[in-house]
Amino acid sequence: MAKKTSSPCEPQKGNLKWWQLSLIGVGCIIGTGYFLGSGIAIKKAGPAVLLAFLLAALGTYVVYDALARMNADHPVKGSFCAYAKEAYGHWAGFSNGWVYWSAEVLIMGSQLTALGLFTRFWFPDIPLWIFAAVYAILGLLVVMIGLNAFEKVENIMAVIKILGILMFIVIAALAVFHFIDGSRKHPTVPASFDMIFPNGLKGLWAAMIYAFYTFGGIEIMALMATKLKNPDDGPKAGKVMLSILAVIYVLSIGLAVLLVSWNMFQENESPFVTALDGYNLPFVPHVFNGILIIAGFSTMSASLYSVTDMLVNLAEDGDAPKVFAKKATKRKIPFPALIITASGLITSIVLALLLPKNLFEHITTAAGLMLLYTWLFILFTFARLMKIKGFDQVKRIAGIVLILAAVSGTLVERASRPGFFISLAFLAVIGAATLIMKRKWKSSETGQQQS
Repeated sequence: MAKKTSSPCEPQKGNLKWWQLSLIGVGCIIGTGYFLGSGIAIKKAGPAVLLAFLLAALGTYVVYDALARMNADHPVKGSFCAYAKEAYGHWAGFSNGWVYWSAEVLIMGSQLTALGLFTRFWFPDIPLWIFAAVYAILGLLVVMIGLNAFEKVENIMAVIKILGILMFIVIAALAVFHFIDGSRKHPTVPASFDMIFPNGLKGLWAAMIYAFYTFGGIEIMALMATKLKNPDDGPKAGKVMLSILAVIYVLSIGLAVLLVSWNMFQENESPFVTALDGYNLPFVPHVFNGILIIAGFSTMSASLYSVTDMLVNLAEDGDAPKVFAKKATKRKIPFPALIITASGLITSIVLALLLPKNLFEHITTAAGLMLLYTWLFILFTFARLMKIKGFDQVKRIAGIVLILAAVSGTLVERASRPGFFISLAFLAVIGAATLIMKRKWKSSETGQQQS
């Protein structure tokens, strides 16, 4: 069972009010999946991408609601890993911990790649792997400096993200209503099935995984629900948080699609930079790109902390080699765990060197899938522990259907399939490790009974 990991987004002490949790969630969840991954979703679904985000918001809320209610009913360290262990046995807690850790590693690689792509907006001739290496080194330095130092600037970075989005919404709205002149003609407002679904329902299906990915992080927000002054307010906080996120996503992406034809967006450039590029605002795309880099670096650094701390917690619970729980005496840095984290970063850099063309799409797909596997197990655990029925059962089934739709949607297009097979490779390794550990646990239990 993995203990609850710390995060720069997470307040360490205090009684949270439900609206505070909602605002913290909005600031911490918005990341490179939204700033860059939404461009892939637009490319696949066209204007129908807005429906994909609404469906993803619905599915995400079902998962958050289930986890928040389990936390309110029975708050424990480890949350979904602990609940999985309680519902299905040690193997479930072990495998859930490692699936989620793998998801965080892939998310970290996705964010690192996105940072490189953002920076290439200014330096298009410099190879992606060089920028990936620079940001990886900076991220590791942040971890070595310490969590307390980074926490002081994380809230500022979250505010910068929100202000950047609001800036885009205001400028884009002015452009849509012709208060700002541009060199591009606005596309026709889609009014038919073919215009809304230019790639058919298949395009919507393929875009679902990237819409879900933009909501990644709600499981940490559900963990934080235990810090609420009234734990029963967890579902309400999640409903408000996800409603705000859905409005931000749909409004900003909808404005982007109104400014630029859906087929002009590129997978390797933020759709918001693309949307503003054709207007007489030479400084705005550059300012916004800088905001994207700040936002991406904050979420990547948070992932670095999360991945390292998760490995330490797994080791402390006996679900990883004990060596990963060791920390340096002076600064309490878990160097063995940090080395594994650095290895993940190095892997991302090597992939950026070998597969620069579709790297972000492949890693993002795999990361989104690993995250959804965790969410899926949360819904199964919820039904087993809470004995739900009626409308709660309908919601749970609807959430499972939406998640399975997003997972299977990665198979309908060739560009998404490598990410699906990467996720299967991770599952195969974790599955094999779980079988080995089950034998070890069984032998240990047998020895204790004989003694």
